[in-house]
Amino acid sequence: MFYQLYELNHAAMAPYRAATETLRFLYSNPLNPFSQTTFGRTMAAGLEVFERITRRYGKPEFGLPTTTVNGETVSVTEKVVWSKPFCDLLYFERDLPKGTERGPKILVVAPMSGHYATLLRGTVEALMQGAEVYITDWQDARNVPVTEGLFDLDDYIDYVVEMIHHLGPNTHVVAVCQPSVPVLAAVALMETAEDPLAPASMTLMGGPIDTRINPTAVNQLAQERPLKWFKDNVIMTVPWPQAGFMRPVYPGFLQLSGFMSMNLDRHLIAHKDFYEHLVKNDGESAEKHRDFYDEYLAVMDLTAEFYLQTVDTVFIKHSLPKGEMLHRGRPVDTTKIRNVALLTIEGENDDISGVGQTEAAQTICTAIPQEMRLHYVQPDVGHYGVFNGSRFRREIAPRILSFASQHTKGVRKPVVPRVIKGGKSA
Repeated sequence: MFYQLYELNHAAMAPYRAATETLRFLYSNPLNPFSQTTFGRTMAAGLEVFERITRRYGKPEFGLPTTTVNGETVSVTEKVVWSKPFCDLLYFERDLPKGTERGPKILVVAPMSGHYATLLRGTVEALMQGAEVYITDWQDARNVPVTEGLFDLDDYIDYVVEMIHHLGPNTHVVAVCQPSVPVLAAVALMETAEDPLAPASMTLMGGPIDTRINPTAVNQLAQERPLKWFKDNVIMTVPWPQAGFMRPVYPGFLQLSGFMSMNLDRHLIAHKDFYEHLVKNDGESAEKHRDFYDEYLAVMDLTAEFYLQTVDTVFIKHSLPKGEMLHRGRPVDTTKIRNVALLTIEGENDDISGVGQTEAAQTICTAIPQEMRLHYVQPDVGHYGVFNGSRFRREIAPRILSFASQHTKGVRKPVVPRVIKGGKSA
């Protein structure tokens, strides 16, 4: 019922938003002499702030038509190269000059945690300067008809394996935040099965591998409440007339409200500053605010079964670091990973995945040779800075590209069995 009230409120505000936009156009129109006065800019600024805080933000575009390779600007074409009901695999094809090294093949697994994959626009933009980049474009569950069936954490892992198979040998997987657990699980399952298409390397960034380490407010919330509480309080049904009508979901607007409440004072100050920038006619600062919040406020729904299974497996039971995680009844054994290089990256000030939570992957992947593993903590960045921003471009992205290049293999070599006590091989 709450979801229906949310939709009704949005619909009820539509006439006011339309009137606000009309008045804002009137006060900001250059033909209106008042638009050049403090009064006119003040009115236009207030009207724009009202319209933006009551708007529903649609799915943004990646908008990456070009990139720079070896100092030369080349065109980029965005293509869907693999598709299933809950995800498209996007490829950013670069029009490279003949003879130019294409770089490693990188699959970026975007988080399914309320925001669209475009939140990683900066990640893609930085990596494709030196690599062939693919990214998972997860679908908004409210737009997927119930006839397409369920989608849970096991399905997520299956999707990751299928995409790695689609891309073929020497794929390097980069998991940003939430997908660190399913990506690690997918690699463990592939290695257990001795899959020849297991990735050459995996990079886990700001992910909740073991949330018992330095628990954050998000982790503590999950620990303080039983799974039934989440099912009873945050799971809702998609209302009519959406394509996913009657599908049980965790609504994106609930996730967004939770994230914003963690730093509410910062968001209030940002909107106050935005208003003042508009009044002062500081167009550059105002545009930066628009760009950030156009992305940040665009949210998507998650299927109920995926959300609940993730909360239970990752945040309540800690199944993966305990060695108790199952995928369709099969154990997920991270000690079987021996051929896949591992890079873990954390932000010093991360308030979503505390320092040490991602590094835990290094502890539970005991069979990876020392020369095939690396851990890095980026100073002075929070969660967002792990995968975006100037420090990511300058200090983290080059490390990811270097690690992938270092562990790209012409032919995957089998690991010679280790001899352990008793003469048995492992």
